[in-house]
Amino acid sequence: MTDLNTFWAARINWFNSDGREQSIKDYIDLANQLIWKRQASFLAAAILAAFYFNPLSIFAFYGIVALTEMLDLLLGRQSKAWNGQDPVVGQQILKRIAINTAVSAIAISVFIVNIALQQTSPGHFTPLFFLFSASVFAAMYNSQMKGILLLRLLIYAFAFLYIAFLDVVRYLPPISSDIWLEFFTIFFVLYFTGDISVKFYLSHKQRLAQMKMINEENERTKAALEVKSRFLATVSHELRTPLTSIIGSLELIKNDRLGVLPETLKPVFSIATRNGHRLATLIDDLLDLQQIEAGAMVFHFEPINANDLVQEAVESIAGYASKLGIQVMSDPCIEDCQINGDRNRLIQVMSNLLSNALKFSDEGGAVKVRVETQGARIRILVHDEGSGIPEGAKDCVFGKFSQVDSSDIRKVGGTGLGLNIAKQIVERHNAIIDYVSEPGVGSTFYIEFDRQTGGDDPSAKIKPLATAA
Repeated sequence: MTDLNTFWAARINWFNSDGREQSIKDYIDLANQLIWKRQASFLAAAILAAFYFNPLSIFAFYGIVALTEMLDLLLGRQSKAWNGQDPVVGQQILKRIAINTAVSAIAISVFIVNIALQQTSPGHFTPLFFLFSASVFAAMYNSQMKGILLLRLLIYAFAFLYIAFLDVVRYLPPISSDIWLEFFTIFFVLYFTGDISVKFYLSHKQRLAQMKMINEENERTKAALEVKSRFLATVSHELRTPLTSIIGSLELIKNDRLGVLPETLKPVFSIATRNGHRLATLIDDLLDLQQIEAGAMVFHFEPINANDLVQEAVESIAGYASKLGIQVMSDPCIEDCQINGDRNRLIQVMSNLLSNALKFSDEGGAVKVRVETQGARIRILVHDEGSGIPEGAKDCVFGKFSQVDSSDIRKVGGTGLGLNIAKQIVERHNAIIDYVSEPGVGSTFYIEFDRQTGGDDPSAKIKPLATAA
């Protein structure tokens, strides 16, 4: 039993090695794709030859060529179920390919030789050109399998030589005759055909090697991403628990829960608590990023009223806004504004947009949130009166670990991940997130969703957002 398993393993390795399995599949797929192109060229040759030679004979031999071409089409349909793992089936397919190739090449050669036999005048430019075209076609499109290409070209070579000897045998010309010149020229044609066949074959092998290298690199990249994702998940989870305890302890001390804290120490504990929260936010963002990149973030889609979504987001950020001395105002939509989405994830996106708007606004300023319908779309806008975003900074705004102001003296801090995560969440909703901004005036970030209603014209145009809300 062990010897049998070893035998089959060796057969499978033979097919998988050196791209044989892929070569067989490529050959069959390409043969089926080009069958009508080949038939069109042979039909055109038959029609042309029928004007000058016996049409009954020409179309009879063309019919044989057409029938042999159907063998490849039939083989392609029968080979679709092959998964590339069964070497017995693979060998059967390879045998069928060899048989089909021999039958097809012989039929084509006989078709062309028949034209040459009917041409009684010296010189056989037309049949030789047809045969040369068939050889070049084979060199271009049969290069996946060296043995099959060689078989077809050898059959064509015999046809070339047969046609070359026709006039020599018929006329027995002297060596100075043009007939011998054409005869020797055919050998140059055979050399040229063989040379381009080798070139196409080597090009195919190079392409297979490149594809193999790309696949291997892709596998290594996926393995590295998997290791990175696991590392981030493990480190983030391990950091979260002790960090929560540290932040909790700092809050207790800062709020005099464990005794009255001297006034000189309160600023220090405030800084430590604030940075602890920033670190916790970074860990949460890293976990979200890892989930998104791994495709593990789960979304629960349901109908959502955009006004309710905005109201919930504004209420959740109200305490932070009050602490900064900034007013948050909402302007709901008076029309039906149903969207389809994951409520928790969209609240996360809205919280991020509102948090950014608050951080970049001055004390006493205002942040405005508006919901509006635009034909078949719903747009949610968050406008601030901050310093604005310079032109050409979009990649930085939505990039990973990047901020528009990356200097050491920037006004606000952050992980540089929030908007990138928000963008990926929005895109999973088949929605759009973008912004318009004018330096010194403010910025307006907006999200556009498909409107979940049948009452509006889906073809309605979306108005460009020209000015801030």
